[in-house]
Amino acid sequence: MNKKTMTILLLSICWLTAIANNFETATSAVSNMRVGWNLGNTLDSNSGDVNNMWIEAWTDRTPSSYEKSWGQPVTKAELIKMFKEAGFNAIRVPVTWYPHMEATFASVKWDNAKNALAPWDIANDDIGTKIQEAWMKRVHEVVDYVINQGMYCILNVHHDTGAANTAWLVASNKDYNLQKERFEAVWKQIAEEFKDYDEHLLFEGYNEMLDSYDSWCFASFGTSSNYNASVATEAYNAINNYAQSFVNAVRSTGGNNAQRNLIVCTYGACSGSGKWNTHLQDPLKEMKLPTDNVSNHLIFEVHSYLDIKKINDTKKEVDQMIDDIKKHLVAKGAPVIFGEWGITTDKGYDDYRSNMLDFARYFVEQTKANGMGTFYWMGLSDAEQRSVPEFNQIDLKDAIIKGYYGDNGYSGIASTSLSPSTVVMGYYNIRGHRLSGLQRGLNIIKMSDGSVRKIVK
Repeated sequence: MNKKTMTILLLSICWLTAIANNFETATSAVSNMRVGWNLGNTLDSNSGDVNNMWIEAWTDRTPSSYEKSWGQPVTKAELIKMFKEAGFNAIRVPVTWYPHMEATFASVKWDNAKNALAPWDIANDDIGTKIQEAWMKRVHEVVDYVINQGMYCILNVHHDTGAANTAWLVASNKDYNLQKERFEAVWKQIAEEFKDYDEHLLFEGYNEMLDSYDSWCFASFGTSSNYNASVATEAYNAINNYAQSFVNAVRSTGGNNAQRNLIVCTYGACSGSGKWNTHLQDPLKEMKLPTDNVSNHLIFEVHSYLDIKKINDTKKEVDQMIDDIKKHLVAKGAPVIFGEWGITTDKGYDDYRSNMLDFARYFVEQTKANGMGTFYWMGLSDAEQRSVPEFNQIDLKDAIIKGYYGDNGYSGIASTSLSPSTVVMGYYNIRGHRLSGLQRGLNIIKMSDGSVRKIVK
């Protein structure tokens, strides 16, 4: 190797090292995402019942067939733009992959005797490994809708987890050993597809993964005794194994994936909320921070759906939940996001509207104050409203936004050259490096950090 070649090689190594060192940390990413929303019931849609594969049986199985099957329209870039302009700076894009992998249901035929589609035998090798090109292309398009707005995007593996009789990712040693190779292969394909994307794209390894008893709240709750130590231990070990496999698979693809911020959920994405059982915080306590070859690029995720009938009690529950998460998760060396949050009541939104608005603002205020990110689940814009697009829960949207930005709401971002966490004090809409809508002759703006920026028009 001559000196010129050696010099070029050393410069290349230094340049790549500089990129790695400058890649945004997980803590910075959670802060800069500000407040987020879930594009739910869209790319995550699936038949959900191995005895009634209705999407597979009654549609042409195109990406749009799945995207519309749970009552939402085909997603348009304008919807994401609307959320951006409202003050949201991150979108979680849930994706269910198994219906779009080679050989899935390929051997399943229509049973004329039963007049039904033969059920999917999850124990057999029906899933395959390779993701269909058309599906990956559509996922890529939706991710680009988010990235092109300068927003953060979380891309995940969603309803491949869930009820044990339909999910192929189950929290048990048997299922982990059976699916490890396939799970890692899926993530390597996703990671390769997006390996050149910058820090605005984050990967989430798996959604709400449950044990073979479909236990919510904590592992083994679904057993006859509502707790079984051996079942629980196995489930928590499996979750940690899946998390490690996810990190290993993504990192192995190189490029920006070598330092991309990655997200791992606790068992069932459980948040440890409540006091009705002594095992509720076990998912937090038993979750491990995966081993990584880079520092400060992992994030923990939990979900939270709280009853708001007694709003003051709910606020106290929020405070306690945050304290427990800081004690059992943040202390392990990674920030936390609420990848989904909302309410659960015996009545609808309109029956508890005042409580809902109060809760939403309080929840966002408290999570922000404690360095935690939030992604509201669905709502805000649904069904035909997404096609317009428009918000159908404007007051709820405003409560969330004011919870993060304060009484004046969202006022825009200065420019792409400024820190995403720096807010312009004024109602100016920024496009790239130019300001639009400024008063004639105005060429300075005051930032939320107290600085003054001069704008060249």
